Amino acid sequence: MLEDIERVLFTERQIAVIVERIGKEITRDYRGKNLLLVSVLKGSVVFMADLMRSIDIPARIDFMATSSYGSGTKTSGVVKIIKDLDINLEGYDIVLVEDILDSGKTLSYLVELLQSRNPNSLKICTLFDKPERRQVEIEAAYVGTQIPDAFIVGYGLDYDEKYRNLPFVGVLKPQVYA
Repeated sequence: MLEDIERVLFTERQIAVIVERIGKEITRDYRGKNLLLVSVLKGSVVFMADLMRSIDIPARIDFMATSSYGSGTKTSGVVKIIKDLDINLEGYDIVLVEDILDSGKTLSYLVELLQSRNPNSLKICTLFDKPERRQVEIEAAYVGTQIPDAFIVGYGLDYDEKYRNLPFVGVLKPQVYA
């Protein structure tokens, strides 16, 4: 796998510092609230695992699985719910946890869907924000860091279901997916 990486963008340690900062922000903002962290599978599972351990208040978790990429590198624009939530959202303050905010199409769809289920509040948390690729108006309340328009893998992010297990985030060589 390492030979497919053009360069490391974020080391394990750099990611840990970012996640800890976001966890402290969520802890501060949701103290005394009924926090539900919703992870968008599969990409955000590693981030979610570390993030929830950095939050110092009670929180429940749930998972959704969506598909809009298939085995490509660009979103198809069509969001398909593969696994829906198990929890009724009424009475919860939701933080929707995503690995990367790219075109915004998937998150925009999910926000609209989840808002229709009457939570107390709903905010987006993303580890990586790629604003150059945005196609819809959507902002995250919690952003780890902005990244350049490059195809990244590792720390849960994949290409064709591979590279998720890399402990760092790197730029994938274009010849791998070309």
